[in-house]
Amino acid sequence: MNNPLLDHTDLPRFSSISPEDVEPAVDTLLEANLKAIEHLLAAEGPRSWESLVEPLEALEHRLSRTWAPVAHLNAVRNSTPLREAYNKCLPKLTRYASEVGQNDALFRAYEEVSQNRAGDDRARSAVLDHALRDFRLAGVALPAGDKARFRDIMERLASLQARFEENLLDATNAWSRQILDQKRLEGLPEATMDRAREAAAEKKLKGWLFDLDFPTFHAVQSHATDRGLREDFYRAWTTRASDTGPHGGRWDNTDVMTEILTLRQEAASLLGYASYAEYSLATKMAGSVEQVLTFLEDLAARCRTAAQAEIAELEALAGHPLAAWDVSFYSEQLRQRRFSISREELRPYFPVDKVLDGLFRTARRLFHIEIEAAAPPDTWHEDVRYYQVSDAQGPRGGFYVDLYARQKKRGGAWMDECVGRARLGDIDDLPVALLICNFLPPSGDRPALLTHDEVVTLFHEFGHTLHHLLTRVPYPSVAGINGVAWDACELPSQFMENYAWRPEVIPMISGHYRDGTGLPAEILEKLIESRNFQAGMHMVRQLEFALFDFRIHSAGKPLAAAELNDCLRQVRDQVSVLPYPDFNRFPHSFSHIFAGGYAAGYYSYKWAEVLSADAFSAFEENGVFDPDTGRRFLESILEVGGSVEAADAFVAFRGREPSPEPLLRLSGIATGG
Repeated sequence: MNNPLLDHTDLPRFSSISPEDVEPAVDTLLEANLKAIEHLLAAEGPRSWESLVEPLEALEHRLSRTWAPVAHLNAVRNSTPLREAYNKCLPKLTRYASEVGQNDALFRAYEEVSQNRAGDDRARSAVLDHALRDFRLAGVALPAGDKARFRDIMERLASLQARFEENLLDATNAWSRQILDQKRLEGLPEATMDRAREAAAEKKLKGWLFDLDFPTFHAVQSHATDRGLREDFYRAWTTRASDTGPHGGRWDNTDVMTEILTLRQEAASLLGYASYAEYSLATKMAGSVEQVLTFLEDLAARCRTAAQAEIAELEALAGHPLAAWDVSFYSEQLRQRRFSISREELRPYFPVDKVLDGLFRTARRLFHIEIEAAAPPDTWHEDVRYYQVSDAQGPRGGFYVDLYARQKKRGGAWMDECVGRARLGDIDDLPVALLICNFLPPSGDRPALLTHDEVVTLFHEFGHTLHHLLTRVPYPSVAGINGVAWDACELPSQFMENYAWRPEVIPMISGHYRDGTGLPAEILEKLIESRNFQAGMHMVRQLEFALFDFRIHSAGKPLAAAELNDCLRQVRDQVSVLPYPDFNRFPHSFSHIFAGGYAAGYYSYKWAEVLSADAFSAFEENGVFDPDTGRRFLESILEVGGSVEAADAFVAFRGREPSPEPLLRLSGIATGG
């Protein structure tokens, strides 16, 4: 088969995929799928799972297998030709999804299968229930004119969301800072300095050349004693893709954001919802806009007093009112005073290979799986690794790991699907995941070394990976992470974070990169004690994001740029304790809600954190590696995917409804102040 995107006999041939392959592959599959659907609907006889639903699951699985490598490469190896090909296909894929979702005959056929369902196959029932819901959310019941308008909105939104991410990536990549005076770099970690020196040398420049990736930004904010340097980086970071800052107006997301919000509100209104937030909740655990707002505001009220005390402590240490670019610096100073440890001093104890080995040993003890490095298949970069997962019954799947920051790679950390689990007719695919981070790469003869915060991030994304890989569900639309209520998707990831703090686990994931020496007992104790350091500030920071997101999407009307700013100001007045300069343009880089899947859903992090903390409390009660508790978590949460409602899955594991108290206790905010 000439086009590598249409060859599904094995894992994707990433290095063979060219931008020229993308549009022809997508066109071929979309045309074939539409013809296949037409053929299925024209068939005589009663509709059944075997004659209708299973073939359609197979069609969508093949399309996903084709598009997943394209979307992935666009995120980790972005280029102008690939971006153009990707953007040409987005409207086509959106139009196809709308046409399928608004197909009356197909909807009625699913209704027929649903009405005649028999037996107690919960996975099949979930597929049918989700499909019928999604038909309605796609506008299947709308009049013809409104259907067409809904399709147009969805296509435009897909393009706008991609443009938001592209503007952010371009603005981030465009900024750099050459420093010639070493005195200005006092306090910066050795690894950050080495990387900047190498970057300058590669471009035949003197001194040090710094990019604006997150590891560099965070290092400057936390460690640079030069306050002007911290302000310089802060201004560049918080004005990316906006109307101000070093590249003000060049990649400005202002109009993109307002049009996205306008179109989302119009789409929700067409379907009879008062707001986009209300529309969004149709696929989530939370029952109403009011429930989410009450949840967030109550949590904020319980945490803000603690956060205010924490910021006051920083100001006392600094001896002057704090600017935004002072907070991380003095937080690190206070951390060192209180716990006699710093993030950078711990970094040599967390070499990547040691962390990965300990992480996999943790999963082995919890879920009785084996994780083994495999000869890397065809990949997109020389740093990429590949691992195979199995248990006593045989293979369970595999996953790629791409850990290091680089140019043309989207910032942040995430897990995505490469291949979904599918057992459909002649298809028998095991799940394959993509685990992506942006850590500092190795430098010279020194391996990649992680801060403990980065270790926690890796555990988090590996939790998502396990959720995808350990599914037992054979139908792609409800297997693994698919079909899971959005506000429950973070449960496995946040659950796994707890293990990065456990005294039983830290010795498995740490050892000095030079001689393997473990963390001294007193440092281990201080590290664990530091878990709740500034927990109140961290909590209200996340609640600020969540409330801003949910309020702009529950406004019930389009919001102009000035109204967006007013909403953010009001949220910060209610929740935040941090200082913000007038030039701060946080929304312009808020990819989670303007380019990702978290629109009216950022609250999910806190919602799921309640679930994950409560779930972990079962392990605290019985032993963090208790085999019976691990088996129940595996069977009740990880293996069922979206085939069981998230609330029911939690109750099946915990034996009761979730409680917020374990989260507050783990955060050291038992009373909320």
